[in-house]
Amino acid sequence: MSYTSKIHIKVDYRKIQPTHKNIIVTDMEFGERVSTGGVILIGDNMEERGIRPRWCHVVAVGPKNKDVNPGEYILVAHGRWSRGIDMTDDDGNTVTIRMVDPKDVLLSSDELPVDDYVAQTYHQRD
Repeated sequence: MSYTSKIHIKVDYRKIQPTHKNIIVTDMEFGERVSTGGVILIGDNMEERGIRPRWCHVVAVGPKNKDVNPGEYILVAHGRWSRGIDMTDDDGNTVTIRMVDPKDVLLSSDELPVDDYVAQTYHQRD
């Protein structure tokens, strides 16, 4: 028996509803990054996946969630998301969705922030 790391379901991801305060997200970036100064940021184990929080796009929220809205972008603490599930909509488009616990949301934004912005803002406060 072979093991696969992703599940594929044929259903429109825009039609699902998470329970309680849970959040469903897409567009989470896992590749290496290059800082505005040209430094390549890779993980500590020399793989593409770096240890850092990640921005993602909110597509659905549970009925008890009052902090985040669909359409916003959220910054999620490292590793605090579910394994990806590939979902195909009625038009044949495939999107990877993940579930996020609201306790692990660090920031939210109406627009997708430049990833280096968080580090620049943090250093400006010192």
